[in-house]
Amino acid sequence: MHIKSFLSVPCLLFLISCSQPGQPSQPSADKPAAASIVDGNAIKAHIQKLSSDEMEGRAPGSKGEELATTYIADYFKSIGLKTFFQGVPLVGVTSTVSPMKLSGAGSGRMLKYADEFVAWSKQQKPSISADAELVFAGYGVVAPEYQWNDFKGANVKGKIIVVLINDPQLEDQTKFGGKAMTYYGRWTYKFEEAARQGAAGALIVHETEFAGYPWEVVRGSWSGEQFDMVYPDKGASTVPIQGWITRDVAMELFKTAGQDFEDLKKKALQPDFKAVPLGIRASVDVKNKLRTVESKNVLGVLEGQVPEYVVFTAHWDHLGIGEPQNGDKIYNGAEDNASGVAMIMDIARAFTKVQPKPKRSIVFLAVTAEEQGLLGSLYYSENPVFPLNKTVANINIDGINLYGRDKNEVHVVGYGYTTLEDTLKDVLSKQGRSLVPEDEPEKGFYFRSDQFSFARKGVPALYAESTTVEDSKEYTEHRYHKPSDEYNPNWDMKAAVRDGDALFEVVERVANSDQWPEWKPGTEFRAIREQMLKK
Repeated sequence: MHIKSFLSVPCLLFLISCSQPGQPSQPSADKPAAASIVDGNAIKAHIQKLSSDEMEGRAPGSKGEELATTYIADYFKSIGLKTFFQGVPLVGVTSTVSPMKLSGAGSGRMLKYADEFVAWSKQQKPSISADAELVFAGYGVVAPEYQWNDFKGANVKGKIIVVLINDPQLEDQTKFGGKAMTYYGRWTYKFEEAARQGAAGALIVHETEFAGYPWEVVRGSWSGEQFDMVYPDKGASTVPIQGWITRDVAMELFKTAGQDFEDLKKKALQPDFKAVPLGIRASVDVKNKLRTVESKNVLGVLEGQVPEYVVFTAHWDHLGIGEPQNGDKIYNGAEDNASGVAMIMDIARAFTKVQPKPKRSIVFLAVTAEEQGLLGSLYYSENPVFPLNKTVANINIDGINLYGRDKNEVHVVGYGYTTLEDTLKDVLSKQGRSLVPEDEPEKGFYFRSDQFSFARKGVPALYAESTTVEDSKEYTEHRYHKPSDEYNPNWDMKAAVRDGDALFEVVERVANSDQWPEWKPGTEFRAIREQMLKK
């Protein structure tokens, strides 16, 4: 599996000093039901605070970061956790992009930024330009283990490649996980592979059905400041121009080039596919405004009796202030992911009441820059505060069920990966609920949140949620990565409380067990873990 390597910078850890002693003020909350471990009203109060306009959308390096990380850290300290910040050095890149000029093969028009394409550059330079031939490179995948190479016989060095979203969804279950997406389908991988091929740029064709989100999400997510790790080569090893085009633009491009978009999509599913030059040139100029940012991961630690660790993660960041929609420019990120942070905050509170303390330490890790490509958790995985070969499991929470409905089911994202599922299944059975696979494995959600940073290093990682397909679809269409993802006092917390109680019990069992969770046979992370534990 191709993974982008990151600069190893020593961890910057320091104990926090709270501006005010004691527990931060919160909206009043009723006591939870006696049978519940987590408190739904307290979780709502945390969400309300973290997603307020005061937090300005919690972008890294902003006033919102300072307010949010201080709020989380103060709360961790107030309930008795050993509390730290981990510095995460980032560079912020704000790209101003010209219209994209198309020429050749009968084409001679300009693509309109935001409406027809988005582009940026994470090369840490003030000016980047590309003027190159467009080449359709299928899915942009090189996967030797599947005998797959979309670049065979082609030299795309200095070209701008056009690639399809996701990975080849093949009937052959032995390749690319069948219906389930592999890392080869992630947009991050496609840009990484484009850089390895020496391309001048990479444009992904957006299709809502396969992306899992509409074009408005692409426009809103990539039109503002982008963050990346600090690299010694100032990002020169990344593909110079990164971007997306709409499906309508792709169809027009292919037609102008004498090709049929749907026909080439079918051909791209064949192992003998070869890249197709389109005979069209694209030129675009990017001006970058750069700034360095010392962002933060927040850690609250309930110390156990042995030097082994279970890590809860949730990302505190969102998109900050961005392109206005319906007159609102603050991307509050209530569900994504103030809700996940609120959940780990209240689970932490619940664990401080447990006596005796768990055998293994429990780490509550609120990470930065997930929305920028999992940067906070990736930095932690490269610079772990606690050794990964002593980290027995990761439990990630990225959004919680705020709708009350769960159909008595909890969906595991990355179903079949770890024995943590077996523990969760047993816990859920006591609640009268079932554990089921995720509904849309083809959308690659396992590679889109912070548990992947731990998985890629071999740590067994669990990501589970109970939101129904109907509620998830409604949220994605109307609020995901939009200013409308705001706090709602009418949220029904019944399902969220059951989920929080279940995850609490899973971690309590793992923290007190003599056994280590494992990757199940056949998973791509098992060998990494086995090698790690030999050291």
